[in-house]
Amino acid sequence: MKTLKFLSLTVAAVLAFSSCGKKADSAQADSTEINLVKLQKMEKTTISRNLSFAAVLQAYDKVAVAPNIPGRIMKIYTDVGTSVSAGQLLVQMDKANYDQAKVTFDNLAVDYDRVSKLNESNNISKQQYDQTKASYEATQTKLKDLEANTFIRAPFAGVIEAKNYENGELYNGAQPILSLVQLHTLKTQIAIPESHWNSVKKGMPVKITANIFPGKEFAGTVDIIYPTIDPSTHTFQVQVKIPNGNQTLRPGMYADATISFGQVQAIVVPYIAVLKLQGSNERYVFVNNNGKAKRVSVKLGDRFDDQTEIISDDIKEGDELVVVGQARLNDGVAINVDKGTGEQENKDTTEKGQ
Repeated sequence: MKTLKFLSLTVAAVLAFSSCGKKADSAQADSTEINLVKLQKMEKTTISRNLSFAAVLQAYDKVAVAPNIPGRIMKIYTDVGTSVSAGQLLVQMDKANYDQAKVTFDNLAVDYDRVSKLNESNNISKQQYDQTKASYEATQTKLKDLEANTFIRAPFAGVIEAKNYENGELYNGAQPILSLVQLHTLKTQIAIPESHWNSVKKGMPVKITANIFPGKEFAGTVDIIYPTIDPSTHTFQVQVKIPNGNQTLRPGMYADATISFGQVQAIVVPYIAVLKLQGSNERYVFVNNNGKAKRVSVKLGDRFDDQTEIISDDIKEGDELVVVGQARLNDGVAINVDKGTGEQENKDTTEKGQ
């Protein structure tokens, strides 16, 4: 019985040792698999630096057509969707006050003409001449104001966007009689990162595209560069002016505005080599640091299909980037470079949030 018990303990020990050996071998194999990587030397390449922004088109100019004071609407000469020219009569208000002021002005004009001639021959006092002139000029100013508010004209060429009253109604100031928008020129505003502050200049070309017109481009230019930077977003506003002579584009349309900053030298790498930290927007890559993996935070620049520009002060031309096996690395671990010609699968690229 003692011999049998001894043999049982010996077998159990051998099995346990064998099991531990297998686990150690498995762990060593896993370690070798995790650290097997492929490298790619990073080189600068010439790219076109373009920035694209989502935009909403707006009328370059828009005006509320209405008098300064309430009154009866006698006649509206246009309707929604109608194109009007600059100076065209759009609305006529009740002109009783205007007619009265016109009569007063005409009488003062006669008096002013008479005293002007008497003043030239020194047959009237300076005080009387000055009083008549002042009354004439004040009445003239009042008449011009009444004329502008009685016969309301278009300040620019455009299209009637809205009509809120009908003939004979009382204008009460709650909303304009008409709304006039300019369509032959549009605008949009975009927020540009502050890093490009020194690169954006007035008059720079801007390419406008809209999904509603696939394959078609419209030319715009930087019109206004606003002088301050938003401290919360670190962006500054730029207004883009867009000629629209054929009125193809319309206010309210969604569009993309693209500014080109010309060609620059940049480091472009496979997009799959860039990892994203879960729960944040931090991007990073691994580079070869004397046989060990070094984690480097990067920012993404322009994207070119399956390639992307990376930006970091800690990366320079000639550094070796891990392009296969990077998803299973940790900072500082030893790496084994796969020098074979076969393709190493990188199934775990998404494990860390690519």
